Formats: sequence, structure tokens, C-alpha cells
Amino acid sequence: MPGRHTLATKTGPKVPETPRLEMNADSILRDFSRYYGHMLGQRDLQDPSPFVYKSLVYATRDRLLERWKRTNAAINDTDCRRVSYLSLEFLVGRLLRNALFNLDIDKTAADVLEKAGMDLEEICEQEHDAGLGNGGLGRLAACFLDSCATLRLPVVGYGLRYRYGMFHQRIEGGYQVEAPDPWLRDGFPWEVERYELAQLIRFGGVSEPYQDENGRLRHRLIATQDVLAIPFDVPIPGYRNNVVNTLRLWSSAATDEFDLEEFNAGDYSEAVAAKNAAENITMVLYPNAVTETGRELRLRQQYLLASASLQDTVRAWCERHGDDFSEFAAKNCFQLNDTHPAVAVPELMRILLDEHGLEWDDAWEITRQTMAYTNHTLLPEALEVWTESLFARLLPRILEIIHEINGRFLKELGERWPGDDDRIRRMSLIGEGHESVVRMAYLAIVGSYSVNGVAALHSQLLQDGLFNDFYQLWPERFNNKTNGVTQRRWLAACNPGLTDLINSKLGDGWVTNLSELEGLREFADDAGFQAQWQSVKLQNKRRLAALIEQRCKLKLDPTMLFDVQVKRIHEYKRQLMNLLHAVHLYDRIVRGDAKGLVPRAIIIGGKAAPGYEMAKAIIKSINSVADVINNAPETEGLLRLLFLPDYNVSAMEVICPAAELSEQISTAGKEASGTGNMKFMMNGALTIGTLDGANVEIREAVGADNFFLFGNTVDQIAAIKPGYDPNAIIAADPDFSRVMKLFEDGHFDGAEEGIHQSVLHAIRNPHDQWMTAADFRDFVDAQQQVNEAYKNHANWTRMSILNTASSGRFSTDRTMQDYNRDIWKTDPINPDDL
Repeated sequence: MPGRHTLATKTGPKVPETPRLEMNADSILRDFSRYYGHMLGQRDLQDPSPFVYKSLVYATRDRLLERWKRTNAAINDTDCRRVSYLSLEFLVGRLLRNALFNLDIDKTAADVLEKAGMDLEEICEQEHDAGLGNGGLGRLAACFLDSCATLRLPVVGYGLRYRYGMFHQRIEGGYQVEAPDPWLRDGFPWEVERYELAQLIRFGGVSEPYQDENGRLRHRLIATQDVLAIPFDVPIPGYRNNVVNTLRLWSSAATDEFDLEEFNAGDYSEAVAAKNAAENITMVLYPNAVTETGRELRLRQQYLLASASLQDTVRAWCERHGDDFSEFAAKNCFQLNDTHPAVAVPELMRILLDEHGLEWDDAWEITRQTMAYTNHTLLPEALEVWTESLFARLLPRILEIIHEINGRFLKELGERWPGDDDRIRRMSLIGEGHESVVRMAYLAIVGSYSVNGVAALHSQLLQDGLFNDFYQLWPERFNNKTNGVTQRRWLAACNPGLTDLINSKLGDGWVTNLSELEGLREFADDAGFQAQWQSVKLQNKRRLAALIEQRCKLKLDPTMLFDVQVKRIHEYKRQLMNLLHAVHLYDRIVRGDAKGLVPRAIIIGGKAAPGYEMAKAIIKSINSVADVINNAPETEGLLRLLFLPDYNVSAMEVICPAAELSEQISTAGKEASGTGNMKFMMNGALTIGTLDGANVEIREAVGADNFFLFGNTVDQIAAIKPGYDPNAIIAADPDFSRVMKLFEDGHFDGAEEGIHQSVLHAIRNPHDQWMTAADFRDFVDAQQQVNEAYKNHANWTRMSILNTASSGRFSTDRTMQDYNRDIWKTDPINPDDL
């Protein structure tokens, strides 16, 4: 009910609160018009326009803000245990549609705009994808925040406010071309700047020991280069529960705008050099770490995130409790999303030791009771290490603390395994070699009370392999938390046709309890329901076909099998395997062996890291082959191959409802979990995949008969590896030999002779750790099973329905409940109790 309310604050009298904003059409239209005319100074409605978009955002944000304030008041007043989720990425995508949906005013807003002659979908298209992440890691973090708010968990996300995102990807002549992603160019109307909470971040300098007033040895940094971290807060609404959590993004800035004296003396570049250097820290997501400058900038980013976030948490603690840290660990948890924020371990030690005067043992006890580490990779090369020389130059005090942590840890190892020097050397936080390095994953493990993987297989492989030494030392710290995705964005919002169909049979309880989709099993064999299901899928395929025609100038027949692989381009994800199969189908068609083939569109998308040359070569090969396939008269109506440029969250919102076959074909033992596989499954796509990552659990959930399995297992790969001979495999397989011959004879070269040489060498290399040749035959045979299954539309639709029905365990609601039960142990909040 509308009325007047007051909020109690810790530092002053009660603050009067304005009347609650109404959620009806008249109220939303009134606020929309006020912003459009008064704040943005517009007179005539223009559809669509950025002004209409911003006006609707501000009207929506007002309704979020009053819930946001009450949520923060509930957290502060109850002094509950809270979680800080530290991540270098939060790939939140567009926020308007999601906010309207979670506030339950999406249909109201659509009606308001329709009466004004405008379309909500077109208005939502005006929003830029927030350039705050790269791929699965960042999208997972965004899904986590959505679920935490929906579950009423007091969790704040801490990240960086990059001025430029990953990059916009263009394809020119088949090559990836990177262009800046100035996503903040038109502003970001969701954020609230909190300059009063800025934190000072200190780089470089000298660590100086001194005695405090009590005669205790302390340390301080002098002669540092200081940077400000300024927070920008973004509201994260729960689903229709009045809870709005916070994503706090740090933007780097100079402590002084510029040196006016130097500027007036005519030295303009030097006058603003410090300002530019400070702002560069959060300028670009993931600087190229191939160069020393890029590596230094990456470490600066990681330290700024960790230091600002920890200082912010300690600041809030001291406002409530002073310098009494006795209950700090009981009230706080820091979840480290991969190794990127691992520097938080020594940074919290620095804050407690140097700024608040705690003794080492007390500070270390607090640190180890508050830090929790999530690992996201099985690739040893992806575990970050930084040279000691870089640490010494950039973070000298942090390096001192790391050495002290390591010294005490090695002593502990020596007592546990006396004389086992090899083990102690393996487990040291400092790696020896040409140049000594700090092993960030090991630092995170040693400084945490919980270490989790993100799929059952991944967690087991961490314990058996990559972190086995640590598992033997602390088995109780290791656990699994299988990833998920939020069904609110990845089904309810992005697939309204399927949402309406499901609701007509089950109601909408599945939006907050995804296991209720099990009820769809009852309708899997219902011919009428199957027809409705097929109709929704066809509409979604037409929508994707329109996007492809717009971006690629290629028309797709929406009745073709839509075979989709969209994800970061990487050798272990084996887009190359998919390409080989496309060439195999092409070869069959041009040889006249097309009888029985169902028409198929193979859709591949994803970005290659700017410094990853092999990934870029794979993109070029895909596009070169596509040019030949799509222009061959024999393939008309039978086969299309395309590379969809500039894949991002908004594109995925169109792709996953339309996909019919989900390619999850990574080399077994290389993919930690995957989340795209879950989005596709949730929307009724069937999976072709290896026993890797969460594929194992997806197959278990849906049943082997509804999953197309292929490929060697982890154990089989280990057995094959010593004598691996891809050239013998190719020679023994006529289909494979013909595919390779087409490549090697220059059939797909166009005017660029030898353009595929690097990818062909990778396939034939006996040291190919991705084992592409070893799985080719099995992949082709599994794809033939797909082909045969697709001919039976009724059974394919039945399998599609069962995939959606079986997706309940892959909600991040379940994932967050698991994290909270086993790691965080916090209590839900209820702002309505105020």
C-alpha cells in the first residue's frame, strides 16, 4: 500500500522517505514523461530513440532505488553475515528488460509504450551490452547475482567498471578485426556514482619498517604512486520479492586531476600523465598479457579490485564495530571468482596488520576464515602466475607478506612430510625457474577455507590431479558446486513463446523453482503439445534467421536443423572439430552422397583473444570454408555454414531459444563446466558432446537416450596420449582423408594460398593435446545419429521437451543454495520486515 515510511540509520536521525511509487501504467507514464521532457529536455516522442530508452530506465530505476535502500537498511540493521563476490568480470548484458521482468511491470511498460505508438522490444534494443566481461566466467557471475537477490541472500558483487569492453568483433576478408567497444559512450543510466566511498590504492613505493607507539614492529609504504578507486553502484533486483542487491564497480582515477603548474608552463602531456596512467587501469577489459606492459596493467587491475573491495568492506565494518575485529570472520565472506582476485589474501593481511595493528596470527586466522576460492580451469597454463620482479616493483609490501605466508606454509609442510623436498617444492607459493614467480592459485588455496570446482568431473579432476598435493593436505576444504544459469533471463525473459506455453500447462512456479519443469514430462508424448512446441521453436528460428541475415547477409531456411556452437574461440573447445564435420558433409554432397541428409545450418560464433593467433586462424578457416560451401550450387537447400560476428549476451538471447543442436565438444578433461550447454538444454536443444564438464551431469539428468555422446574419456585420452599418431588415424579413415585432402589441395584457400596451414598442422601434430583427430570418427558417427533422429520430428520434439523438463538442477538458484549451505552460511534478508 502506498504511504509514508521512515528508515532508521546508524549515524543520524530517521530519514523521511517519499511515498512509495505506484507500479501501474498511469504512474509509470507520468514518471516516463517527466524524465523525457524535464530531465532530457525532449518535446516530441521519437521512436525508437536513446531518449525514450533513458526515460524508461530512469522511471524503472526509481522503483528499484526505493527497494534498494530498504534492502541495504535491512542488511545494516540486522548486522547479518554478508558475502562479497570478487570477480574481474560481470557480463550482465542489457538490464532494462530484466529489471522490468523482475519488478513485474514488463507488460505494464509495454502497454504504456504501445499507447504512445512505441514498441518495448525496439526500445530495449537501444541499450548497449555492458562491456564488463568476456565469456562464461563473467556471465556466470551475473547469473549468480540474479539468483542471490532472488533468494534474498546479502551478497554484493565487486568488479571493475571498464570504459571499453572486450571489443567489437568484425569479420573482414574472413579475419577477426577488433574494434573498441565504447559501451559507456552514451552513459550508463543504471549506475549511481558513490564518490564519497572512494578508496585510495597505493602502487610501488618502498615498504618501510617502523615501531608504533607501543613499540611493536609495523610496516608502512612510502613514496607510492596513488590511485583513487571510485565506486559506481548498479542495482541487481531479485524476482518480484522487493530485494535489490548491489553490484559495485570500481573506476580508477587520479588523486589530482592534473598538475596545473606544469600545464601553465606549457608541458601539457606531462601535466596530465599521472591522470592518464591512473585512468588506464580500468580503461580496457583484459589487456593483452603478451607484453610486459600488458601484464603489469593486468596485475594493477587485479590489485585495484581486491584492495578497493576489501578496504570498502573493512570501512563499513569499522563504522559499525570500530577496531574490534573479533567477529569479523563470523560476519564476512569473500568469494574469489577464479585466481584473478587471489591477491585479496595478502591484501587483507596488509590491511589488518599495517592499518589496524593486528598481530600476524590473529590476522591470518581472520583471513583464512573469510576467503573462499572458486577454480574455473583445468588447464595448467591458465593458472595465473606473476614474476616476483613485477610484484616487487608494483606491490612491494604485498610481496613481503606473500613470502611470510609461504615461509610459514613451507614449515607446516616440512612438519607434515619431513624430507619430501619434491612435494614441498611443488607446493611452494613461489615457483622456481628461469625467473621466480608467484603462483596465484596456490596462494588462493592456502589462504582460503573452501576450494570448489564448478562441475562434478571438474572438482574430481582438481582433487586427483591439478591440486592433488593440497587435497591430500586439506581434503576437508575441497568441494564441488556445479554451475547453473538463471532461468529468469535464459528462459522466461528471452523465450516468451516457450514461457507462455509452459505456463499454460504448469503455471509460473518454475520461474523460482526450476525443478517444477519436471511436470513437462507428462506432455512429452502429447501430439498437440508437441505441435505447439514445434511452432514456438520455428518462430524462434525465424527470429535468429533474421539476425543472421542482418549481420551476415546470408538467408537461412528456418526449417533446416539449426546446429549451434557459440562460445569463446579456443583450441580446447574444438570449433575446429565442428569445421571438419562441415567439410565432411560438403564432401558427401559434392560427391553425390547426399541421400538421407537432413538440411542443416551450422552456426558458429565467438571471439578470439587478440593475442591468440591460433584461435584467430580457426576463425579465418571457418569463414574461408563457409565461402565455398555457401556458394556451391550443390549445397543449396542442404548445407549452410556461417560465423556469426560479435557474439555477446544479447545475441545469445536470440540464439539459445532457436538452437536445436548444442555443440559441447571440448576435449574431455579440459572444460571446467560450461554454462552455454545449460542455456541450450533449458530451451529445448539436444546436446552432442563429450563426457566433459557439466555435460556429464546434463546427460545424467536427461538420460543417455536424449544426449548424443561421442569421444574419448579422460582415462582413454591418458592411455592414447603416449603413442598418439594422428596421421595414422587420418590415413586409416577414408572420410577423414578426403576432408584433409580438400584442405591440403587448396580447395578452400581462395586467393590466399596455404591459409589453413597452421590449423592443419595442429590436427596432424602428434603432440596435439586437444586430440582432434582421435575423436573425429566418433564425432562424425554421432552426427549421423543426429541426422537420423531429426527425421522423426515427433521423437525429436519429445527429446527436446525432455531436455527442458530435466534442466531443473542447472539453475543458479540451486547453485547459490549450495554455496550458501556449504560455504557462505548466511541468512536470507527481508526488507518488508522494516
